[in-house]
Amino acid sequence: MPDATKTPDIASIARLIGDRARATILMGLMSGRALTATELARAARVTKQTASSHLSKLVDARLVAVESVGRHRYFRIASHDVGAVIENLVGLAHRLGAVQVDSGPVDPAMRRARVCYDHLAGDFGVLMFDSLRQQGHLRADGEALALTGKGKDFVERLGVDIAALESRRRTLCLSCLDWSVRRPHLAGALGAALLDRIFALRWAARAKGTRVVMFSAVGERALRTRFAFQASPRMNRA
Repeated sequence: MPDATKTPDIASIARLIGDRARATILMGLMSGRALTATELARAARVTKQTASSHLSKLVDARLVAVESVGRHRYFRIASHDVGAVIENLVGLAHRLGAVQVDSGPVDPAMRRARVCYDHLAGDFGVLMFDSLRQQGHLRADGEALALTGKGKDFVERLGVDIAALESRRRTLCLSCLDWSVRRPHLAGALGAALLDRIFALRWAARAKGTRVVMFSAVGERALRTRFAFQASPRMNRA
């Protein structure tokens, strides 16, 4: 039985995330790519030694995971839970007006389509989620999401190996609140697999050095055709 006298120490996590250099490092890792300390130092505008110190603290706190490949060490966000917290903090900062001016991607591009940890977010991510729900490919079981038989056929036709995804320990379908649209987009193993297919089909590509996902005209048409969504009259009036 859990010890009722012990409470989660959110202050220690908040202190780690609250440092500007560490926050910038975490934001850099939200692209879903594994990066080196040198790359993250450049993004945070600190020395490599300073970045390594910050990364050590983030790894110890299990906010960031590290993998050694030969002589190189690559860092990434440790889990979907961590990625979701960072994404939600980004949304909170925007809603409260806590923004800083930099030379990063313009805001409309981030709102249109971006990587959230390892899945698609923004207008197009929400479109996909709404379409899957509306077409009966996803159903809600309480707070959980489940892929229907119809949904399995649909994503398999897109080239996603559902059997392989279901054999993993990761949850297949999760909803993730989108900070810019303020409605859910699809996360979990399926959300990641669908973004991988979008890149593999060359419908879209990442803008270099950013989280922005740029769709070609052909790719956008393909996405909208397969993930058609009919807005309700209430949504049209909003």
